[in-house]
Amino acid sequence: MRGHRRALGRLIPAPTAGNAPTAGNAPAAGAARPGHRTTLLRSLGLLVLAALLLGAVWASLMTGSGRVAAADLLPALLHPDRTDKAQLILLEVRIPRTAAGLLAGAALGLAGTVMQGIARNPLADPGILGVNAGASAAVVFALSVLGMTDPAHYIWFGFLGALVASLLVFTIGSMGRDGATPVKLTLAGAATGAALLSLTTSMLLTDSKSFDQYRFWQVGSLTGRDPAVLWQALPFIAVGALIALALGSRLNALALGDDIARALGQRVGPTRALCAVVVVLLCGAATVVAGPIAFLGLVVPHAVRLCTGPDHRWILPYSALAAPVLLLVADIAGRLIARPGEVQAGILTAAIGAVPFVLLVRRRKAAGL
Repeated sequence: MRGHRRALGRLIPAPTAGNAPTAGNAPAAGAARPGHRTTLLRSLGLLVLAALLLGAVWASLMTGSGRVAAADLLPALLHPDRTDKAQLILLEVRIPRTAAGLLAGAALGLAGTVMQGIARNPLADPGILGVNAGASAAVVFALSVLGMTDPAHYIWFGFLGALVASLLVFTIGSMGRDGATPVKLTLAGAATGAALLSLTTSMLLTDSKSFDQYRFWQVGSLTGRDPAVLWQALPFIAVGALIALALGSRLNALALGDDIARALGQRVGPTRALCAVVVVLLCGAATVVAGPIAFLGLVVPHAVRLCTGPDHRWILPYSALAAPVLLLVADIAGRLIARPGEVQAGILTAAIGAVPFVLLVRRRKAAGL
């Protein structure tokens, strides 16, 4: 109970003798209250992140092999001419690649935040519900058993695999008297992920051709994204993002523990089920777009908590902007450090985020939710 009180104090600050509005220390007319100043600073932080995201988008469109000038961008969008080399590079490579980074980054940032909130586990990521393991197993099944070679076809098996695995984990974690508790969900996710990983490995060991195709998808990449695939994934990400952004208050209540959440009027079971649906939509669609990019949904929520505190109403929009910034920066760095070749974004997200994440988890306030 003492821990619940401390958590409640972080989310709902109580008035103290030093800041209680009394006749002797009431704030003067026009003076900004501390809560208003905090809201203003957080709003300014969102604007800064939005500006950084625009800068990352611009750099992504202008960076890479092949010469592209800023003057080529507007004609390519308004009056595309595929006979022009610069416009062809933009239309076929740079714009789909940047769009994939925006979609996958926002989806993974929001999914990681929701998962850490629902599980009350600071190390939760999309793998905790078996999402990556389910997507991987389904893709290998499509490649090896069904013989699908077109990414626009077999990648949807990744979405289906993520859905089935997450539903399986939630069903197992919901068994028993207490329902889907964070510990039971974590254990169910770990067990399901291990079983699916062994199944995936057994299929790959018997089909070397499928292994060659799978390893390029598994690393996580923004290259070669078909615009049709992006348009197919967009509705799932849009719906999942809107629902996730509306879950801030419910995640705040869950952070205080199930008993206090129920006392505050929250329906814990339906809230967790809705969060699970959001995670499936966002992680499944992100896998469709860019493959199972790791680490992004883990480190970004921790980083933004340094600016927002534990309030999920701010963590969610911050993560939706910060994650695509990190993913696009990683992709741009991959184009520059190995010219004329490239290092895939999924490799660099772990390399860029590893050291800051180690520093974050060593800080007591950043490591706890």
